[in-house]
Amino acid sequence: MPAHLFIAATAHGYGHVAQVSAVAHGLRRRDPELRITLAATVAPGFVRERMPQGVEVLDLALDVALPMAGPLRAQWAEGLAVYSDFDAEHERHLAGQRALLAELRPDLVLADIPWLPLAAARELDIPAVGLCSLNWLDVLAESPVGDRLPDTLVTHMRDAYAGADLFLRPAPAMPMAWLPNARDIGPIAVVRPRDPARLRHRLGVDADTRLVLMQFGGAGSLCPPADMPLPPKTLLLTPVPEIAAARADAMLIGTEAVPEVLASCDAIITKPGYGTFVEAACHGVPVLSVPRGDWPEEPHLDQWLARRVPFRSVPRAEIAAGRLAEPLAELLATGAVAPVPATGVDEAVELLSPWLPVVR
Repeated sequence: MPAHLFIAATAHGYGHVAQVSAVAHGLRRRDPELRITLAATVAPGFVRERMPQGVEVLDLALDVALPMAGPLRAQWAEGLAVYSDFDAEHERHLAGQRALLAELRPDLVLADIPWLPLAAARELDIPAVGLCSLNWLDVLAESPVGDRLPDTLVTHMRDAYAGADLFLRPAPAMPMAWLPNARDIGPIAVVRPRDPARLRHRLGVDADTRLVLMQFGGAGSLCPPADMPLPPKTLLLTPVPEIAAARADAMLIGTEAVPEVLASCDAIITKPGYGTFVEAACHGVPVLSVPRGDWPEEPHLDQWLARRVPFRSVPRAEIAAGRLAEPLAELLATGAVAPVPATGVDEAVELLSPWLPVVR
């Protein structure tokens, strides 16, 4: 019987499914017969784009999502209430997840990064591993509401994360120095061929046109002014219809095209986030970042990326005022650099393999 991997993805965002999907592909390459079950609340189309074929998807939220007001601002006070209410029913949620795992009996639980599946697996003696560049305890504790977290929530999160068999921290990660089971690994990214000429040909643009991906992800979107100037011969590529429709120098791309465009574009305008930052570094693409401000993971992401690719951080007020042409021109003049090796996938596969024996 093939080994069975149960992946639990947080309800907070699609980026966590994208992060863990790269490892799922690595494990499936190692064992084409590996059975994978994904518990996540994401669109089926996104699962088809990112996860290996044949993954069984359970439309389940195993934790809660931090409310967002657009892609840059977390609603911390509302989030505190959401997490507190969820934790108030801790025993009920834990019992439900324990029953789910008892029914499925996977060989390994991999969480990115809800805490309760790790606790439920431990109670059932099922191996369990956390995998993420952050954990929700540190994010909440270092947020503006960190001094108001319920003691029970802190205890439940700390015990679950620290009680896992292993916690993989892909670079760049928050320190999480308190975790006794932490193991640092390299960046996790899906690396695609970098071929700017082919991308320009496919888009039907001139060879000297500079291609800039604007990709914020998250809840809602950030739309710059329609008259915001760009450097000469620059085309903005965006999955946001409102941006593309408002500008003659913008082109709409489907969300499924974003990874290919990211790999071959000349620069990226984005917010601090693991997926886009790491994929930019692993393709050597310059980044213009709009800060989130109070996101605890942000300083670690910024410092790591700034040491690896041309990088500028521009306040949100600047993009709101349409003043991006100068910093963007500086990045475009610098150009792409040597890519960072995405070693985290192979390292994760090696560390997880002992729990997922290959049946010959």
